[in-house]
Amino acid sequence: MHVAAPEPDPRRARPPLRDPEAPRRVTLLELFFDLVYVVALALISRGMVKDLDWHQAGKALILLSAVWWTWAITTLVTDMYDPERTEIKLLIVAVMAGALLMTTAIPGAFGARGIVFAATYVAIHLGRGLFLMPMVRHEPQTQKRAARIFVWFAVSAVPWIAGAYASDNARLALWSLALAIDYGGFRLAYPVPGLGVVPTAQRNVTAEHLSERYQQFFIIALGDAILTIGTMFSLAHSEAENIGAFAVAFLTTLLLWRIYVHKSGELLPEAIQVSRSPSKFLLTAPYTHLLMVAGVVTTAAGFDLVLHEPTGHTPPAWLAVILGGPALFLLGRSAFEYEVFSRVSLSRPGGLLALLTVAPAALFLPPVFASLGGMLVLAGVALADFRRSRGRPPEAPAPPH
Repeated sequence: MHVAAPEPDPRRARPPLRDPEAPRRVTLLELFFDLVYVVALALISRGMVKDLDWHQAGKALILLSAVWWTWAITTLVTDMYDPERTEIKLLIVAVMAGALLMTTAIPGAFGARGIVFAATYVAIHLGRGLFLMPMVRHEPQTQKRAARIFVWFAVSAVPWIAGAYASDNARLALWSLALAIDYGGFRLAYPVPGLGVVPTAQRNVTAEHLSERYQQFFIIALGDAILTIGTMFSLAHSEAENIGAFAVAFLTTLLLWRIYVHKSGELLPEAIQVSRSPSKFLLTAPYTHLLMVAGVVTTAAGFDLVLHEPTGHTPPAWLAVILGGPALFLLGRSAFEYEVFSRVSLSRPGGLLALLTVAPAALFLPPVFASLGGMLVLAGVALADFRRSRGRPPEAPAPPH
């Protein structure tokens, strides 16, 4: 008896690109992938307060920027390629393993484990390009896009690896240069001689998936703040001091969430949809969200300090972290709001000005009161948001110019 051969799966006969008509909900594998970054952000915020000074803060920023870039580029890959395809699933798992290896090297990244951190970062980005280019060989424009990105990461690999073998300050400078290449290449749409820039049609994104992914990562960052509160809460001080520091930290975290989701966070998918140039959001969202995530991570580092020692003198370096975290968040939130509405609420710069105003007085107050000052400023911003929107019809995202 003749048995007919099974028909080939039509999905396997085409490159693993997203079907424009298919739903773009986040997959469970993508959520699993995010778990690595919970640990990474926690290690970065803890490391920031160790021997706290500007040099240490600069190191933390370098590490955060590198970790964030592995997540941001992988997120774009899952937006442009089909994450349900086996090949892309394998790629996500491979990047997850690499990101976890990078995470283990974070405490010693500016020491003996610098080569592990840098080499893994380079391997993630170059390996992704080497994996994707053969898979899309029948799609010339898509392959050229992957090639352009690969070239830029190959260039940045030189200062990454060289920095891993350099001394402390030289490593900081070389890795800063490498990140400038990586972030600059993305902003410029990866121009390469002979290939040009990535065409606008190759930079379009969809609202549902990308906006949801950025919202999820911001929640991960808030998870770092919650983790700090839960692990650093101590009974070494009086009950009133402990409860006070705990309450201030928790309410600050709640306010960061509230200010993020108010209007802009809720309307981000609609804003991308109404734009005639979705690539605008592709080019700006990684930077605005990095600022907000940096603000939350810095705020978590401030919680570490305040919960450990809520009373006593507040050193200037401590104050820079305690109030600098909310300031960074508000700065990023202002840029984020401009993305969605093409305007910035007065409460954002007003909050930044208020933080600068309370800073001199906070130097003479215990850390818990400095943290309380930051919390009250955020509460004022949240209250202004509520009063502005109360009784008004929902605001629509700004139309494209």
